[in-house]
Amino acid sequence: MSKPLRRRQVVSQLLAERGDMMVVAGLGAPAWDITAAGDHDLNFPMWGAMGGATMIGLGLALAQPKKKVLVITGDGEMLMGLGSLATIAVQKPRNLYIVILDNERYGETGMQETHTGHGVDLAGMAKAAGFVHSRNVTTQAGVARLKSMIDSGAGPLFAQVKIDAEKLPLVLPPRDATYIKNRFRIAVLGPEALHDG
Repeated sequence: MSKPLRRRQVVSQLLAERGDMMVVAGLGAPAWDITAAGDHDLNFPMWGAMGGATMIGLGLALAQPKKKVLVITGDGEMLMGLGSLATIAVQKPRNLYIVILDNERYGETGMQETHTGHGVDLAGMAKAAGFVHSRNVTTQAGVARLKSMIDSGAGPLFAQVKIDAEKLPLVLPPRDATYIKNRFRIAVLGPEALHDG
């Protein structure tokens, strides 16, 4: 049996040579993971709004159709935002990629088991909603294929990546929400974005 995937290795691999890809991270560990891979002006780490990362990603993908948008979040957050899968599948943004880091735990509230630990198949739900590209990823080779699909623009894409339920040291992104918003807007729209209301 292969060793379980490690979350920060997966995230680092997916963000390697990212170019101008926008990255939305769900609150908690996914936000720490993208920061551990290197803080970036095009990172949008969530400090709250559990369940909303995929819809923020959809909004960005529709507003910026020529740029890739990667949402990295956890199984707990995805379980709170399942309705977003239907909306994304109907909109079919080719530039949106959703990666669920599934450790089968609610990491921010005490590592209680989520439903994915009892057989709930998020990738199957995404496929049933209408995602053409929906997959379960359990191996390093699967992560490499996922990276290739993101690089080639094969969206909308949904991937449930099974990872080890490890607790890692925090690598915190900036905490100032206004700063995060403003640096992200400037990175996407240019310095004039701050003067557009």
